[in-house]
Amino acid sequence: MKTITRSALGGLAVISAGALLAGCGAAPEEDTAGGEGATDFLPCIVSDFGGFDDKSFNQLSMEGVQEAADELGGEFKQVESNAETDYAPNLENLVAQGCNLITGVGFALAPATIENANANPDIDFVLVDDAGDADGDGQTDADNLKPLLYDTAQAAFLAGYLSAGYSESGKVGTFGGQEFPTVTIFMDGFKQGVDYYNEEKGADVQVVGWDGSTGTFTGGFEAGPEAKTAAQNIIDQGVDVLLPVGGPIYQSALQAIKEADRDIALIGADADLFETDPSTADVVLTSILKNMHLSTYEATMSSANGEFDATPYIGTLENDGVGLADLHDFADKVDQGLLDEVAALEESIIAGDVTVESYLG
Repeated sequence: MKTITRSALGGLAVISAGALLAGCGAAPEEDTAGGEGATDFLPCIVSDFGGFDDKSFNQLSMEGVQEAADELGGEFKQVESNAETDYAPNLENLVAQGCNLITGVGFALAPATIENANANPDIDFVLVDDAGDADGDGQTDADNLKPLLYDTAQAAFLAGYLSAGYSESGKVGTFGGQEFPTVTIFMDGFKQGVDYYNEEKGADVQVVGWDGSTGTFTGGFEAGPEAKTAAQNIIDQGVDVLLPVGGPIYQSALQAIKEADRDIALIGADADLFETDPSTADVVLTSILKNMHLSTYEATMSSANGEFDATPYIGTLENDGVGLADLHDFADKVDQGLLDEVAALEESIIAGDVTVESYLG
């Protein structure tokens, strides 16, 4: 996976990705990586109901755990949730399997992960995309639980600026699955980036689907008629760049784009869609990345090495926890001057000269 780093749209940092393995049902499927018996450390992971084949955050999180297991020369266990009612039983199952580290993927797993972490203080827990603060006191609710959070507003700001400069219609759009902070943080950053472009250029590029406080949502995180209708409604308003935020809902947006029979660029969320879903290659301008593969890998290795630290991790542009994907086939379609501006803007955000607001502060 290629991510745009501080040297911006010129220098690329490569994060390796392990092969995707799929688990199913309530009982974990065992996968042996590396040499047999090389380590007794057993990392485990539970997906949300999107599953490990979502080409998004479940897949990326699992790849990080898998890579760590490969490097350690041991095995890992994975269990895929098919419904919200699976979360608690799946976590309890992994506790019973003797896992040393258990990663729960997604904010929906937060209550069950917090409960299991408190009930099993000798096991390390990781929670992806949630602060693990159910009581809202500003502290993680278990001493052995490490939250992995991502200030994707920073990367989305860059995507918004890029989209505004790329747009010929003067309209760009975005919509989400459900109105949760982990979804709207993308939409907030995207709109802020468009607004910043307008301020800098004296332009009037409009954002359809999110006004900074409310917008268009499908009500879920599945590809289907609701997501396609949401995409079509935004496309019908004349946008030529579209950012869907919510895992597989991009697939419905892709269908709507292809049926529109005009040039509309797609912005991916979480993963580099060009890499994870080649069917998007001809329409994906870039993707807003949450480098969950890297953070779950590092958390797993820290636990294995006896250095587990429950301090919340926040991915930013500065620590490469978030970023923009390579432009791939669109590299020759975007003016170099615009790319240089995005690169300079990234440096300004890192330096604190440009402020991007998000719920992560």
